[in-house]
Amino acid sequence: MPHVLIVDNDAAVREALLGICAAEGFSCVAAGTLREAQIQIMRHRPVVVLAELTLPDGSGIDLFNEIDARAGTHIILLTAQASLESALDALRLGATDYLIKPINYLRIKTLLAKVARHGDLHVDLPRVRSTSQRLGHFGQMLGASPVMQKLYSHIERVAPTEATVFLLGESGTGKELAAQTIHDLSLRQKAPFLPVNCGAISPQLIESEIFGHEKGSFTGAEKQHKGYFERANGGTLFLDEITEMPVELQVKLLRVLETGSFMRIGANQELDTDVRVIAASNRDPEQAIHEGRLRLDLYHRLNVFPLLIAPLRDRAADVELLAQSFLDELNATHATNKFFTEESLLSLSQYHWPGNVRELRNYVQRAFILSDRSIDADAMAPALTRHAPTGLTLEIPVGTSLAEVDRKLIFATLEMCGGVKKRVADVLGISLKTLYNRLEEYGACHVDTEGN
Repeated sequence: MPHVLIVDNDAAVREALLGICAAEGFSCVAAGTLREAQIQIMRHRPVVVLAELTLPDGSGIDLFNEIDARAGTHIILLTAQASLESALDALRLGATDYLIKPINYLRIKTLLAKVARHGDLHVDLPRVRSTSQRLGHFGQMLGASPVMQKLYSHIERVAPTEATVFLLGESGTGKELAAQTIHDLSLRQKAPFLPVNCGAISPQLIESEIFGHEKGSFTGAEKQHKGYFERANGGTLFLDEITEMPVELQVKLLRVLETGSFMRIGANQELDTDVRVIAASNRDPEQAIHEGRLRLDLYHRLNVFPLLIAPLRDRAADVELLAQSFLDELNATHATNKFFTEESLLSLSQYHWPGNVRELRNYVQRAFILSDRSIDADAMAPALTRHAPTGLTLEIPVGTSLAEVDRKLIFATLEMCGGVKKRVADVLGISLKTLYNRLEEYGACHVDTEGN
């Protein structure tokens, strides 16, 4: 019978975990201190260790000195005070997972069930590393710059775990691709990956979309609807633009993350779900908390493993690589053999790309359409010149809040685009719905010239 060691200074947590382990068919023993755990390890080598990070006489990480985690023992660390540094330390040493308290006991049960069925929780990391060694490619992500290589290294560490990831970066930097890559390199890769743009769903419908509803629960609810948490069961749910989610709904999201259960609208029975959440925001989350747009307790729950995706202007060396990849896709789709001239590549490298990778893709597609075979600087120039920062400029004093920078940038871009919101959204690399939400905040939804 496989053996589990539970190490936690909280008696209630030990008791709950003992019950779960026994129910899953494991023999199990509990310890309240590091010393007690070391004695138990000498008596009986465990297959799984569930250990609190902070113990009265040391750290759960010290158990790596007693057990070689890479030799078949799964060490799952539990903590109420997550930090990127402690998570990275644990994952580098070989921790199977890194979970946040209050413990989602359904998640523990799922992990133990996988051990019982397969005997292993580890992803084939050599396969992941070989993927990253291909020049500039990592999963579905592309970029060979040092800042991207560092990002790949962190994704490689966190992907095989169940840790919640918070992706931060400007619009158009590729946060959804990063989330998809994390899913593809995880144990959940064969289960659904569902992306949800919280800023693109009406506040009146978002609760139903995320949690589902029962037939007749409100006007228009003509049949039962399964929400994202139900449909993503066993897989990964990517919540983009999390700061656009209504605050009252954030309370329910926090409860799902802590308990693994939820209720459809109009239901009186809870449903269990096993979903890994990856959240993302193009706003400064601390500023969003200050503005009351993001709950502090939810932020702490999501911010287990934050990852910053750099804007394209900070990795200019990747521009040519990305542009060539987009062109290769278009050539393959249309059975053509178009190519960039040296002058066109130079013009690409000299542009500042406020819309990041999304804007670059759009420009390559435009130049592809305008060109016969060679894509020269003239094909790129109209697009690059129109939005270049040589005309309308924006001066922002150091110390200006990010929220105010956002506001000034949106209004300046509205002026540059003649008030056409669809064009503004394209330039800024955000959805039209998100732009409307921001303008509504600023009391400026009337700005329009083309009915957009």
